[in-house]
Parts: sequence; structure tokens; C-alpha cells
Amino acid sequence: MLVETVLGNMNEPDWTLRLQEARIDDLVLDQWDAQKSRIRKMTSSGAELSVALARGVRLRDGDVLAWDDLTATAVVARVQLGEVMVVHLDKLRGESAELLIRSAVELGHAIGNQHWPAVVKGTKMYVPLTVDRKVMDSVMRTHAFTGITHEFVPGTEVIAYLAPHESRRLFGGADSTPHSHLPADLN
Repeated sequence: MLVETVLGNMNEPDWTLRLQEARIDDLVLDQWDAQKSRIRKMTSSGAELSVALARGVRLRDGDVLAWDDLTATAVVARVQLGEVMVVHLDKLRGESAELLIRSAVELGHAIGNQHWPAVVKGTKMYVPLTVDRKVMDSVMRTHAFTGITHEFVPGTEVIAYLAPHESRRLFGGADSTPHSHLPADLN
């Protein structure tokens, strides 16, 4: 089956009503697959599905990709978000300007040196897991930042606090831009 356009979303009133009695065949996607405009995957029932969307169109959780009136069956995208490292900066309030500047530069260097995308909202920094959780934890512990703590939470707990452009930054293909420090002729 070829999907070239999203029919709607199961959270829209018309689709919510139509899908109440329907059989739903899920197309389970991780946060990276959902950002691709071209993908081939199997649905939960084993149907092969090819998605070829226009550039810039991204699948969202609940998007209806196919509908069969005869069988009252819908193929629905189910986007599963990965974990996010939440870096807590609130304990830096009231610290000296020197400590704030040093902490910001050192944290920025540590995160940037790993090429991890990040979004800062208020006194929290959100960093998607682009490598093993143990590696990210090790990087943070190795630097032993004063007044900065971190934890890992499911992406679904974070996404509600993010603007759409911030959500795309965290969950929209952070691993799609490979980077190397090797000279070009050694890559």
C-alpha cells in the first residue's frame, strides 16, 4: 500500500467518530522514523506500507494514513518518543555571575562537544537521548557541574511543555546529521 497524503488525525472530531467502531491497524514509528518523508514499514497486522509524503510533511501521533470503507479499517500512525535528559539549572539561581557564566560555558561545551541537540526552557535544558543513556549520564557526571543535576524522563512527559519548533529540535531527526572530527579524506 502506498500512502502519499495524511487523511486526517484520529483526534479530529470527524475521525474520532468514524474510528469508534473501526478496526485500527497501527503503524508504529519511533521519533526518528516519524520525521522521514519516505519510509517503508509493516503495520501491526503485517501489511507492508510505503509512505511517500511531500517534503516538509511530518507524521504525528494519530495521523490516519489509510481508510477502507468496506472493512471499516484504518491505518493509524503511532509515534513513540524516546527518552529525554532533563538538566536542572534552578539551583544556580542566586549564585555569583562568575559561577553562572562558567557553568553555562562548561555545560554548553559538554553538550555541544557531543553534538547533542538541546532546548532550554526556563531553568531546564532538554536533551534527547541520541546515544545510550549510560554514555549521557557518564558525560554529565564526569564534568561534575556545580549546582546542575540531571535525570532521564520519557519524551511524552516533556513534549507538552515544548513549542512545535522546540519539539522538532528534540524529536525531529537529531541523528540525521552525522558528524565527524576526522579529516575529510579519512571519512
